[in-house]
Amino acid sequence: MSVPIRARVEPVVGRYLNLDLGGRPHRLYVEEAGEGIPLLCLHTAGSDSRQYRAVMNDAGITDKFRVIAFDMPWHGKSSPPAGWHTYEYTLTSQGYIDMILTVCDALSLDRPVVMGCSIGGRIVLNLALDYPERFRALIGLQSGAHAEPYYDLQWLHRPDVHGGEICAAMISGLIGPSAPQIDRWETQWHYAQGGPGVFRGDLYFYTVDGDVRDRLSAIDTRRCPLYLLTGEYDYSCTPDDTRAIAQSVEGARVTIMKGMGHFPMSEDPEAFLSYLRPVLSEID
Repeated sequence: MSVPIRARVEPVVGRYLNLDLGGRPHRLYVEEAGEGIPLLCLHTAGSDSRQYRAVMNDAGITDKFRVIAFDMPWHGKSSPPAGWHTYEYTLTSQGYIDMILTVCDALSLDRPVVMGCSIGGRIVLNLALDYPERFRALIGLQSGAHAEPYYDLQWLHRPDVHGGEICAAMISGLIGPSAPQIDRWETQWHYAQGGPGVFRGDLYFYTVDGDVRDRLSAIDTRRCPLYLLTGEYDYSCTPDDTRAIAQSVEGARVTIMKGMGHFPMSEDPEAFLSYLRPVLSEID
């Protein structure tokens, strides 16, 4: 007697987008779910779009929003460009901005909402500064205007150190103490799968090239609303770092998420959704 198989097909669809970035051809992996207002989600340094799995599976969100997330080049299911072995990967502010705008154009996104975490939470500040007219609203998760390195980044890419394990170990303390175990370990697994030197290359933007502290006062939230959601247990981007942005940016809306750390959408998806839904309802 056969046993019925219990299975559920998620409404998430994955495709590959072929486009040029920085003068090089790329094959970018893109996932999406839902219909309505475009909501473009940006993953953290060293990880990939799997972090937004709960957002893409929330029917209350996807009924009104077309949720889109892509793996940056070198990350997840997006390979690096041809010839990657001849140079060192380094993420810059301009390269990151150009990537986001190019993806928006390639997917014909009309004034999307952009939500990014960590490096993604930093780059939304750049978008608010230089391209507010291109977006309906911006949501920064774990947004800080600058981050000083609090460990030697060279450990993330050394021949005598297991790259995946050290990357996962480095971020383990950034996860909030109340995160469910299954989500805590999945978040670390994403980092353990990263390519050699990719996490370190992303942190060049986060710790060196992406400092916008002296430009914050130029953000005009009347042109594009800015929402900032930060976990209370994050020592990479502390609640005070996010509050400092709000002190410089009139109209920025800050929410401190209780019990959460640096990866809210990944480490505790259900708790994160309880904070995100009211923001999206206001935008809608």
